Amino acid sequence: MSGPRSDRELEGKVALVTGAARGVGAATVAWLHARGARVLATDLRPEVDDLATRFDRVSTVVGDVSREDMAVRSVAAAVDRFGGMDILVGNAGRSVNKPITETTAADWDELMSVNARGTFLHAREAFRVMRERGGGVIVTVGSFACTVGLPDAAAYSASKGALAQLTKVLALEGGRHGIRANVVAPGVIETDMLDNFRADSREYLRSFGDAHPLGRVAQPEEIAEVIGFLASPRSGFITGAVVAADGGYTAA
Repeated sequence: MSGPRSDRELEGKVALVTGAARGVGAATVAWLHARGARVLATDLRPEVDDLATRFDRVSTVVGDVSREDMAVRSVAAAVDRFGGMDILVGNAGRSVNKPITETTAADWDELMSVNARGTFLHAREAFRVMRERGGGVIVTVGSFACTVGLPDAAAYSASKGALAQLTKVLALEGGRHGIRANVVAPGVIETDMLDNFRADSREYLRSFGDAHPLGRVAQPEEIAEVIGFLASPRSGFITGAVVAADGGYTAA
């Protein structure tokens, strides 16, 4: 049985966080680093390199998460630079807000490529390393759209639903190897992704806050806390779960 949390509870652990340049990804890097982990942070945006300047045990890789060679390169970089890999946080994601009749095949392919394919590729490579290492933890960042439909978000909802099912399979296949896998399913989070979601994103943010029983949307650090808990030994008997962090949105 694990005891109370230590401020250095992840001492000696190696983590890889995708989509780490901003928002939930950057907050998760900070959380893991503060608990003693060494972190390989990746993102398509070169600003992810700023994390290596801010934190002494963080290294970075810039590239497209949906590319197979990026997944191979990122996991290899974690092993080469830090000696192994114990935690994968699949956070990289994109969104499109359009009615189904206006959603293009390109929209669909882009979201499936980043949100589902990219996580699959990184999880596959991480799984191989963790299996040889004797265990590990995979945390994927889904959405309340894993379990409920969102109007004007067909591609996004489908991609997050695929992510939830992928993670359940990782949990089933990983159990005998000491690998746990869980999905965090946030509600609306106040990040820059909203600015790419729709033109009236700030008004949308306020209206969606009212739809959460807590009366507000989440901050990135709040979701990072949930990710961190699932990555830590304190959640040692949790695997295959979709963990809602949605302010009660899906409680009804």
